[in-house]
Amino acid sequence: MSCADTATQRVIFSLGSNVGDRLAVLESACDYLADAFGGLRLSQVYETEPVGCPAGSPSYLNACVEVNTTMPAEEVLQLCMRIEKELGRTRNGVYGAPRTCDIDIILYGELQLNTPALTLPHPRAHEREFVLRPLCDIDPQLVLPGHTLSVSDMLAALPAGPAVHAFDL
Repeated sequence: MSCADTATQRVIFSLGSNVGDRLAVLESACDYLADAFGGLRLSQVYETEPVGCPAGSPSYLNACVEVNTTMPAEEVLQLCMRIEKELGRTRNGVYGAPRTCDIDIILYGELQLNTPALTLPHPRAHEREFVLRPLCDIDPQLVLPGHTLSVSDMLAALPAGPAVHAFDL
């Protein structure tokens, strides 16, 4: 194992839920992540019209969460999938199908990776307001690996799209 494998990494997740008690699901996902990583930073929660989902899909609640970990990226992915399953997510093979819980790894330190299981940073994060807006809550000057613009500049450059607005807690 190299030194890089044990270095503490900044990891940012995007959380989403559009089935059931969406806010309770996000809170439970945060509890699981806090238990696994020993603490977290959480963005504002946003309500978002579905993007790339089947017609008639309900709106999402979305947020971003930041943690620090020495856990390898692939193990972080496996943890995310276990949490999703624990919170009732089923995978039916339909892209964008409504789901109780979706946890995407947006950033894992400066790692750039493209494997069948995991692409880092997330390949569409820079195109999605529902990711960029909560990312800006955590770190507006963040520059995703492989990009040159900050997330706040990426957000400002996005064309108008589906509505994303702060969710009143």
